[in-house]
Amino acid sequence: MHYAILAYHVESAITAMTPDEDAALMVELRKVDQRLTAEGKLGPAARLGFTQSACTLRDGMVIDGPFAETKEQLLGLYLVDCATRDEAIQAARDLSRVNPTAIYEIRPILLYLPGAELSAAGTA
Repeated sequence: MHYAILAYHVESAITAMTPDEDAALMVELRKVDQRLTAEGKLGPAARLGFTQSACTLRDGMVIDGPFAETKEQLLGLYLVDCATRDEAIQAARDLSRVNPTAIYEIRPILLYLPGAELSAAGTA
């Protein structure tokens, strides 16, 4: 089963990081990424651009901003291929261990493009 792990965080906490703090965090997150990739579980992962550059399409109208209903903003996501929900939760726990102020939402997904490779290990 494929799961999306959505990374929510208070954006101002991320923008307040020094470049060195941000780089150190990315190094730690990359270690989790590399392990999940080696296990054939990690698909695409992305760090999203800042919310001031976001827009929302609602009822055919484009509105500036993400209009999240939370105090945190969605700043990134991971796609993982795990046999069980508990395994996906463990992957999110690993990410949370190195980025404990983030909130991770785990949600089962169906791939939009059937047959597309999920795992980086499966690509040439």
